[in-house]
Amino acid sequence: MKTETRNTKQIIEINNLHKSYGNVKAVNGISLSVNEGEMFGLVGPDGAGKTTTIRILCGLLKIDEGEVNVLGKNIEQNTKEIQNNIGYLSQRFSLYGDLTVDENIEFFADIHNVKNYHERRDELLEFTRLKSFRDRLADKLSGGMKQKLALACSLIHKPKIIFLDEPTTGVDPVSRRDFWKILAGLLKEGITIFMSTPYLDEAERCNRVAMMNNGEIIALDSPQKIKEALNKEVVELVCAPIRKAYQLIKDNTEFESQMFGDRINIVLNSYEENFPSIEKVLMQKGVEIFDKRVITPSLENVFIHLIK
Repeated sequence: MKTETRNTKQIIEINNLHKSYGNVKAVNGISLSVNEGEMFGLVGPDGAGKTTTIRILCGLLKIDEGEVNVLGKNIEQNTKEIQNNIGYLSQRFSLYGDLTVDENIEFFADIHNVKNYHERRDELLEFTRLKSFRDRLADKLSGGMKQKLALACSLIHKPKIIFLDEPTTGVDPVSRRDFWKILAGLLKEGITIFMSTPYLDEAERCNRVAMMNNGEIIALDSPQKIKEALNKEVVELVCAPIRKAYQLIKDNTEFESQMFGDRINIVLNSYEENFPSIEKVLMQKGVEIFDKRVITPSLENVFIHLIK
């Protein structure tokens, strides 16, 4: 997937957006813009404000403060017009389990007042590899197939922007890969994709990402530039016992450590200058080091570093 946007026409503009639920600030003064034809990722943990932001962009929630323009028009003043030109795949997309694949798409075509939908439906079934399942009830589909059907329903009216709220959560790895191939195809058609995801490896595929935490944006740029901005060296350490090593680094050094399964990532100013002291502490305490290497920082390294 390309890492540069194809043009700079802004199709989404958010300026100083605020939204609260009682005393909880779900979105706290965020500003960003999305270019036409790009894939933009909103990344962060549960409760970061991702779903609230997407629901506001789709005209489903009222704004407390700020301004949101979609397709060049104010979302509050032109809600229906904008909704007719966007697609929305929520975390809990409402498919009708007692309807077939064909009938679900037909239902959403009727909602969007699409009259001659048959050719478009066939295109979408081919595109999502659901053609051979068109007569199957939605309740009988796998999780990944349900997501693909939900996406097809969101695309039946040929939207200019598709909003996807954590579309691959709970989907098996093979179906997730298929889903990303479909999204790549949508980009080639010129559709702008605005998606949220808790998966930082998925965010690497986006043209640009906004990292959210506690309702605020803590980084916004292309994945590559965000990683370069860390300006640190990350050392990947394979050792045993790993939990003991993690705690020793945490208690006896000033350096930030992140544990990923059977590996520890340590964020250093300089490998040559900083790592010998860490290695000395571990070896003195009986930790066996099997492998160590400097790696390219990941978005996960950056995100954890920023929130700490």
